[in-house]
Amino acid sequence: MLTTIKGYYDHGQIILEEIPPVNTKTEVMVTFLSDDKKKATSAKRKLGGLEGKVNLPDDFNEPLDDLKDYM
Repeated sequence: MLTTIKGYYDHGQIILEEIPPVNTKTEVMVTFLSDDKKKATSAKRKLGGLEGKVNLPDDFNEPLDDLKDYM
């Protein structure tokens, strides 16, 4: 059974906001959620960054030879 209970860590103790639904010794996993207000700021992308690096063939919009039977 997986159960999530909200709580907080304070001075070396974990304080749960509700009583867990178990009566015996049970294995637990604790995940710490960071309160960092810093957000990862990514660098702004430059428009046209691939200009001159991508080439389309002249016949790009022409029908494919493989599909001639269906046209």
